[in-house]
Amino acid sequence: MARGDGLWLRTLSGVCPDGGLMGAKLIAASIRNRRAAYLIPLFDQQTVELVALVDAASITGFRTAATSALAADALTPAHALTVAVIGSGFEARMHLRALAAIRDIKAVRVFSPNPASRARFIGELADLGLSITSAENAPAAVAGADLIICAARSRDETPTLHGDWIGEGAAVISIGSTLPEQREVHVSVVARARVIVADAVEEVSHDTGDMLAARQAGIDFEPRLVSLFEVFVESGKRRRAGRRIAALQIGRRRTAGPCHCRDVRGAGA
Repeated sequence: MARGDGLWLRTLSGVCPDGGLMGAKLIAASIRNRRAAYLIPLFDQQTVELVALVDAASITGFRTAATSALAADALTPAHALTVAVIGSGFEARMHLRALAAIRDIKAVRVFSPNPASRARFIGELADLGLSITSAENAPAAVAGADLIICAARSRDETPTLHGDWIGEGAAVISIGSTLPEQREVHVSVVARARVIVADAVEEVSHDTGDMLAARQAGIDFEPRLVSLFEVFVESGKRRRAGRRIAALQIGRRRTAGPCHCRDVRGAGA
């Protein structure tokens, strides 16, 4: 991570074990302008020649949404889901598409501050054939939802989801806090969570604004922090035994590199 005045540049690198390609994901962001750009350069391992420059914005959208959908599938009951979406942009649309690809969805309520954006969200997802309605505020969208997708941070980093809005047994997907200065969910959400799942445990625990705020508030979340890998292993065991995970009870826990997905079970789940 390289930082400037209101700017940062992050690099996530990897080498494929098959001997073919190696590469990196570059993320350039302006905190002041709330804009980000993504690029993936790929190199041949034998010749180290540059073989591709890939637009990583689309890949990020697909990858983040797919990770979230897999986690949500493991952490929610088997019945058709009532889904709340906070946010109406690219990430929000990708998340709903990914979830709809693997789960039955009973109804969707979406909230974002701009009514025109909510209408555009509904129109652009009409091909899914889902019942999608616009909510006037976030609590109305969240009320009674089995699954809450948080895919939009406020401009001043004020949390967009509070714990007292969430019904018992609900699951939350939060993707918006990947740096210390970023906030998406209120500390009350962390306090109520029965289990917190992330695919980059150390980063989520020590480098994300939501968890730093929770720790500062005196919330001991570490015993409830579990890795996404552990969830998939446990999910596979239970499914092979003919049982879904109705309530996950493992001891420890973004999204390779930064955390792209965090799933939270509500109190009493």
